[in-house]
Amino acid sequence: MISKQSPEKIRKHAKALDDAIERRNMEEVMSYFCDDCEVEVLGIKLTGKEGLRKAFGWMYKYLPDMALIPITIMVDGNTFFEEFIVEAKVKGGKEIQVKQAEVLVYDDYKVKSLRLYFDRLELAEAFVSNPVEQVMVNQIIKASLKGLV
Repeated sequence: MISKQSPEKIRKHAKALDDAIERRNMEEVMSYFCDDCEVEVLGIKLTGKEGLRKAFGWMYKYLPDMALIPITIMVDGNTFFEEFIVEAKVKGGKEIQVKQAEVLVYDDYKVKSLRLYFDRLELAEAFVSNPVEQVMVNQIIKASLKGLV
């Protein structure tokens, strides 16, 4: 059973985690998570510190230089919710901004569960490397918005 925790202290730990992520300090990042943590990104669930390392290794590979800019933060019980913008330089020096949301569930001020949500098409646009890929991504985006805009 997860113990009751202070919302202010959860916010403080979440901010320290974001700072460690921006510094790319993997050992410090891992120290903010439970050993049996779960990470969900792009519908894929990873477990434990090995899964955590895999998730952040993937993120650092594609977003080598990034800043996390908070928009909205809420704490309800042991759950931290944040809407934020990732400003990053990707390979080739292209700068991107991607809006994301995360849900962190804390147990004794360590992250037990991290769920990260973002539009993968926004990232796909940043990584196209030739005109054919650009046309394909643009067609997918156009099709996904049909009837909305």
